[in-house]
Amino acid sequence: MSGALDGIRVVELAGIGPGPHTAMMLADMGADVVRVDRPQSQAQRERDAEDCILRGRAIVTADLKQADDRDRILKLIDHADVVLEGFRPGVTERLGLGPDVCMARNPSLVYTRITGWGQEGPWSQLAGHDINYISITGALHAIGTADAPINPVNFVGDYGGGSMFALSGTLAALVERQRSGRGQVVDAAIVDGTAILTQILWSQRRFGEWVDRRESNFLDGGAPYYRTYKCADDRFIAVGALEDKFYSLFLTGLGVDNESALDRSDHENWPALTALFADKIASRSRDHWCDVFGGTDACVTPVLRLDEVSEHTHIVGRNIVVEENAGKAHARAAPRFGRSQASPAEMPVSRSLDFVVDKWSSKKPS
Repeated sequence: MSGALDGIRVVELAGIGPGPHTAMMLADMGADVVRVDRPQSQAQRERDAEDCILRGRAIVTADLKQADDRDRILKLIDHADVVLEGFRPGVTERLGLGPDVCMARNPSLVYTRITGWGQEGPWSQLAGHDINYISITGALHAIGTADAPINPVNFVGDYGGGSMFALSGTLAALVERQRSGRGQVVDAAIVDGTAILTQILWSQRRFGEWVDRRESNFLDGGAPYYRTYKCADDRFIAVGALEDKFYSLFLTGLGVDNESALDRSDHENWPALTALFADKIASRSRDHWCDVFGGTDACVTPVLRLDEVSEHTHIVGRNIVVEENAGKAHARAAPRFGRSQASPAEMPVSRSLDFVVDKWSSKKPS
């Protein structure tokens, strides 16, 4: 089936982190995405051919510092709807592929720029990575144990604050283009996006409901009914029994008398309740608690390792993980569309630059 973005052409100037992730999601939605990569070693090319983050697109090789290759990329951009790049501010300008040059040739182009610090600002030219960007937004401070922040892989910064906002910004610009007939630059900065992700903290802080101390709040591991617990087999369960009716089911499953339990609304009781629950849960295996709470509204679930995910009943039921030969797996496209779900994206295919330029030049998108 044709995807929702069928007919949209995207030129991805290869980078790392949120750029490839954004391009993957655009391809998952049916866009025709071409990744422009620098010359790579044979080993890197072989790895890229198996990289599920690069799925759904053609990969062409070009040296952007060479005039001939740059001219051919510009010809490709002439027929594109979107350019996606993740370099430091000013790099594509120095290469002759900046938004002014590209949009002068193609005024309807959406030029999406993904950076950590943003296109402007005192730190815009500094190096940084996911952990640095989320550290100055308050997000990293809020995640972890009472003793120290814990880096949440790259989910919050690169992907949450970066690629998700690059994707939504690109789609919004494409929608606006239908009205104006003009493209525009999308400045997707990880610090901006991560700040939006922390909006619940700013909201709760406004009402005096957020304490800037980890494991002291409802959602940061402080509440005994919203956190993880270790089981007898050193595996974990996740407890999210926020509402009273769910909490009551949680207590019943643990064998704790609901009437005599300490008042959970009093934060002074949280340490004692946490100790009680930890002791109960540590006495039995994770699978035991899955059997006890399975099919109930107690909001208790197993904390699964990646090698367990594809076997979980709900994951299987929704076909969330795509299994390939030799046990290779990756997450399927999201969100799902009722009428325009694209066919499952294949692994990337290497193409010659001339082949893609000729294809895009000779065929108008549908």
